[in-house]
Order: sequence, then C-alpha cells, then structure tokens
Amino acid sequence: MSHIPVVPPYDGFPPTGGPALRPTKGLAAAVTVLLYAVIAIDLFAFGADLTMWALLGNLATATAQEAKRADALYELAADLQGSILIATAVVFIIWFHRSRVNAEHYTRDVCTLGRGWAIGSWFVPIGNLWLPYRVAKETWQASAQSAPDGSRRTVSMTPVRAWWTLWVGSLAVSRLGAVLYTKHHKDELPDGLRQALSVIALSELLDIAAAALAILFVRKLTRMQQLPAVPYAAAHPSPQP
Repeated sequence: MSHIPVVPPYDGFPPTGGPALRPTKGLAAAVTVLLYAVIAIDLFAFGADLTMWALLGNLATATAQEAKRADALYELAADLQGSILIATAVVFIIWFHRSRVNAEHYTRDVCTLGRGWAIGSWFVPIGNLWLPYRVAKETWQASAQSAPDGSRRTVSMTPVRAWWTLWVGSLAVSRLGAVLYTKHHKDELPDGLRQALSVIALSELLDIAAAALAILFVRKLTRMQQLPAVPYAAAHPSPQP
C-alpha cells in the first residue's frame, strides 16, 4: 500500500468556502499612480493658494495682470483637483471592492459588513465618515496572513487609522476653508479672504499627507493579498519514491 499523502489540486478556492483569490496588483498600481497625481496637483494648488494670498496682501501695488494670473492659477488648480478626484475615486473604489471580496478568501468571520458596503459606504451621507474605514479595517484584519502554525498574525492598524484620520481631517478643513472663502469673497474683505486661503492651504497639505498614507495602505494590503490562504500558502509536497 502506498503511503504517499494525497493532496487535492489547488483550484483557487480555500477550505473555508470563500471565493477564489483575484489579483489586485494592476488596480493597485493604477490607484497608486492616480494618488501620486493627487499629490502633484495638491502641490500646484498649494502654490496657487500662496500666490493669491500674497496678492491679497499687496493689493495697493498689484497690477491687473498679476491679479488675472493669480485668478487663473486658482481656477485651474480647482478644476484639476475636481478631475483627479473623480478619476481616483472610481479606480480606488473598484480596487477597494475587489480587496474586500478577496478578504473572504482568507476568513469569513471577520468582515461584519457585506461586500457591497465597499462601494455603498462611500455614498451614505454622514455615514461615509466612518463606514468605509470600518470596511477597510475589517478587510485589513481578514487579509493578515496566517503564521506557520495556522494561527492568525496581528497586523498593526496604524496605517489604516492614520490614513483615514488625515483624510477626514482634510475634508473637514477644506469644507471650513470653502465656507470662509465664500463668505469673505461676498463681503469683498481681503483680510478675510487671506484667512480663508490659509485654511484652504492647510487642507491641501493634509490631503497630500492623506494621499501618501493611502498609497501605503493600498500597497501593503495588496501585498498581503498576494498569497493564497492556508493550506495552499505552502508548496504541495512532491511524491516520494
């Protein structure tokens, strides 16, 4: 009688009954490129904010050409930010949903929100301030690779928490800056506009930091999901003569 262990062929589906692991590397690369573009455009917007801020502090000697140039830069920065935000959001959410589905490949008892929330959570008023974070946190935890003895490893949540905290912070500061700018622009108060631009410039810096941490989050989670679930993470033993 043969004592060679019989190992079933790996068909992509783990013993837990979860879905087959789908690659996210290509999507992650696209998201990363777009996030770098976000950083570049935010830096451009930051420069436009400073240009406008300086102009408002020197209105007595500023020329019409300088004012026109500052306005053009400011409007261009706003248009670029709007365009890159839409493109990044679409690709990021596609990657985010696929990563959430992949989390079920590793375990089906960590994610308490259905996979559809990886998309829907972003469009819930007020709830979108924490629901996407909850999906991200559970996906991160579920995707942690098992140790050699089969136990789950503890993976630091710091990258997820830092990214989300800065992103929500940048949204709040940006909203405050927009409200102040609209108010003081209506009243035509240069000092008030400079104050509003200072707040908006701060939001650009926070958004740059959030985008950098988002890149870290995307790349780390993608690497975590490149290995299949145990027992398929280890190579199958070859038959012995």
